[in-house]
Amino acid sequence: MSAPLVPNLFNVCEVLTLAIVWIVDQILYGLASVIPPLTGLAQWFDPAYRDRLLLTPLAAEPLIIVITWLIAVTVIVIWATLFNLLTMMWVERKFYSRLQDRYGIMISIWSLPFWPFNRTRRPTHRGTGYLQNIADGVKLLQKENITPRNADSAMFHISPVLIASSTLMIFAALPWSSGFYVANLDLGILFIFAAFSLAPLGILISGWSANNKYTLVGGLRAAAMLMAYAIPMILCVIALVFYTGSLNPLTIVRQQERTLVSLGPIGIPAWYIFSPQILGFIVFSVSMMAEMERVPFDIPEAEGELVEGWTTEYSGMRFGLVFGFKWLRMIAGAALITILYLGGWSGPVFTTLYVGGVPVPIVPEEAWFLLKVYLVSVVFIWISWSVPRVRIDQILNIGWRKLIPYSLATILIAAGSIAWGVWAVG
Repeated sequence: MSAPLVPNLFNVCEVLTLAIVWIVDQILYGLASVIPPLTGLAQWFDPAYRDRLLLTPLAAEPLIIVITWLIAVTVIVIWATLFNLLTMMWVERKFYSRLQDRYGIMISIWSLPFWPFNRTRRPTHRGTGYLQNIADGVKLLQKENITPRNADSAMFHISPVLIASSTLMIFAALPWSSGFYVANLDLGILFIFAAFSLAPLGILISGWSANNKYTLVGGLRAAAMLMAYAIPMILCVIALVFYTGSLNPLTIVRQQERTLVSLGPIGIPAWYIFSPQILGFIVFSVSMMAEMERVPFDIPEAEGELVEGWTTEYSGMRFGLVFGFKWLRMIAGAALITILYLGGWSGPVFTTLYVGGVPVPIVPEEAWFLLKVYLVSVVFIWISWSVPRVRIDQILNIGWRKLIPYSLATILIAAGSIAWGVWAVG
């Protein structure tokens, strides 16, 4: 849904809301003998009747706006969780299985028992394994949610909700293309970082409220580590402000859509990874891996010494919630790296179709964006399953003594490159 075809997701959802209102009006009109109908809603699409229709209870403007926002948020949540979350979980499980020279999960739709050709002696687990994540979710839903006897029950239950809600808040300001987004915020990057910063609070609360020494140590480790790595991330974004002059994700991507250098038929795009900010890209990516608590930075959940860290006391779907949203945060982190340094949804336009005079690229912007996000995520997975976990003191030394000086250097490099004309501001 590129901007020339669909201006934004809200407009699409508004049309859907008005269609729902029209259908409800037709249903009520058909039940006129039982329920007095709310007449006039079918004329909502006619601008001449709009002012008069605002007087009816169901067609009130605030109600339409609220329903539209709810539909838009639901679309983003379903897109992020039902599709991308399950897909990324499947990608990781298959990818690290190949790294370990094994097949990995194989259950598929053909393994379900209601097929007539399924027999006891005939193996049917020959699929791709995508349904295994759904099977694990059903299994966790059936398990009992246990609360420790001496735990702070309220905080213990609130923590997973805080982690999940803060993660979903990220996608409210995270655009997937020039037209597929919920809200276009001028300070969208700042809003995303604010949502990212709420999860460490939820992790610390869950580690303390469980009344377990392992969860407490894991929560304190997470708070110390995430604080150390959030600072260089912010400093790297400050360096990018010298180039962009904006914290709006759409503006940042738009400034990277121009061509930097043309080498015959091949053009190198003006992505910030090809700018003097390549050091910022490295620092930001390492810090984002720490924010996602992935190996080698998963010391808050070190199984060998802390059982499972701050998630030890969670069971059932509460464990599935906090564990599954780690993948969702990885998707959000990879998407943020893509927007800031990899040109977002910009990609080669092989050809352009014209639908009603509107230019439509044959490869959707969402496809380019997802391709970059998945590639960044696969690199994170590759690193996580290839390097050992580091100690907590080493993690803090890397954050405070290495990455923060490097991130400060990115600010000096950005200021110097702009002052000397090494990189033209988009």
